Amino acid sequence: MAITSANQLELLQTAEAVAREKMIDPNLVVEAMEESLARAAKSRYGAEMDIRVAIDRKTGRATFTRVRTVVEDEELENYQAEFTVEQAKQYMDSPAVGDTYVEEVPPVEMGRIAAQSAKQVILQKVREAERDRQYEEFKDRAGTIINGLVKREEYGNVIVDVGAGEAILRRNEKIGRESYRPNDRIRVYIKDVRREQRGPQIFLSRTAPEFMAELFKMEVPEIYDGIIEIKAVARDPGSRAKIAVISYDGSIDPVGACVGMRGSRVQAVVNELQGEKIDIIPWNEDQPTFLVNALQPAEVSKVVLDEEAGKIEVVVPEEQLSLAIGRRGQNVRLASQLTGLDIDIMTEEQESARRQAEFELRTKLFMDNLDLDEFFAQLLVSEGFTNLEEVAYVEIDELLVIDGVDEDTANELQARARDVLEARNKAALENARALGVEDSLVEFEGLTPQMIEALAKDDVKTLEDFATCADWELAGGWTTVDGERVKDDGVLEPFDISLEDAQTMIMTARVLLGWVDPAELEADAEETDGEDADQTEETEA
Repeated sequence: MAITSANQLELLQTAEAVAREKMIDPNLVVEAMEESLARAAKSRYGAEMDIRVAIDRKTGRATFTRVRTVVEDEELENYQAEFTVEQAKQYMDSPAVGDTYVEEVPPVEMGRIAAQSAKQVILQKVREAERDRQYEEFKDRAGTIINGLVKREEYGNVIVDVGAGEAILRRNEKIGRESYRPNDRIRVYIKDVRREQRGPQIFLSRTAPEFMAELFKMEVPEIYDGIIEIKAVARDPGSRAKIAVISYDGSIDPVGACVGMRGSRVQAVVNELQGEKIDIIPWNEDQPTFLVNALQPAEVSKVVLDEEAGKIEVVVPEEQLSLAIGRRGQNVRLASQLTGLDIDIMTEEQESARRQAEFELRTKLFMDNLDLDEFFAQLLVSEGFTNLEEVAYVEIDELLVIDGVDEDTANELQARARDVLEARNKAALENARALGVEDSLVEFEGLTPQMIEALAKDDVKTLEDFATCADWELAGGWTTVDGERVKDDGVLEPFDISLEDAQTMIMTARVLLGWVDPAELEADAEETDGEDADQTEETEA
């Protein structure tokens, strides 16, 4: 077809029709047409030419122009789109590098192949514009619930019509084995909205814990109004879930409000989640108390919390063990997700056996190292002494409270403990030096000979090696892998080094080596203290 012979207004009418259908800016469609016409013209005049097309937004007239740019002599590469200053003088008055010369060229006849190519360009541009519009519309709606219409199912993934485009509910985001037919209505949670080159860019979920929280917000007005807050949610989608709630109004019971009259509110959520059983638990700032609530319906005898390790031990009666663990470990797993703690469950008999084993181990430690009889060693353990360091460096008055221990006996005990520790330190230091440890690490304040030996075995032999360590490499820590908390063992973890202690030692080493300016550290510390103070004031207010 020849552009000149066609009804020029037809271009604009087509652009407006496509824009209305796709709900995008008509200018974007016209720009796509300009690009497609320019591509067709290049195939006619030559691919190396810089051919541009401009369509008048009022008349629809398409103007074809050839553009040439003035460049330096040595930079001239494309003779069809560039020329030198000397060459440009026959077309322009006083040309300079960077100037452009524009001349109109005759419009082209579009053959079948060129027309097909133009159609592809326009479709591509329209799709890109449509996706940009969809992204702009939905980017702020992530984290909300939306109702959609099922269009089709592909390899287990459900394509959902959300009004202004398509979204995808992946197979692993569906509850259990639920299946959908075209035109089924579906309620879903918008998990993520992101720009993608191709395929859906709105990602939905029905298994996300946030989906349950949003459903409760829709069913419970007190949650929507902020009187009740959902503090944590843990789900085994389609089977069971736990949700922790707190009320900021003393007259309102958070659990009762979420359950509703005759269970109407919670039942509405259960029905939407394919019969998923929901335990509603009162939130408590005290972690052990909260955990006892989270393990319902099991009864707990005792809770021992290790805050530094993020670990908690729960002791239950023998008959409550299977209830506390739940089917396939479901109850304890959900309680662990809800509290963010690693939970060990044991029976009262198991705890008693463990305590007895620890008692015997410590008794043997004192018997072997301090040359004590079993009865005297047991007295030390009963009074709370767990290692030789405590005996060697404790205030002597704490030894005198033990029955049968006078001042001479106490001094003798401490002398024996110190002799053993000094011998161990000497041996550890000799081993470390044999492994190649340098004086810079030996003389670093805060490291004991045993610590230096452990570092040497881990190939940390100089102060520079030590300064490059991460805090968790020294103190240990916890990471989450595939939803499971995994322990990372630290080199100095057996010596009860905390993450804060490790950070302090590493930064001290870096200062000594001149890697870090102490003034910057002080400024950062003051800034952090200031932020903490501001947060405290806000909390008090």
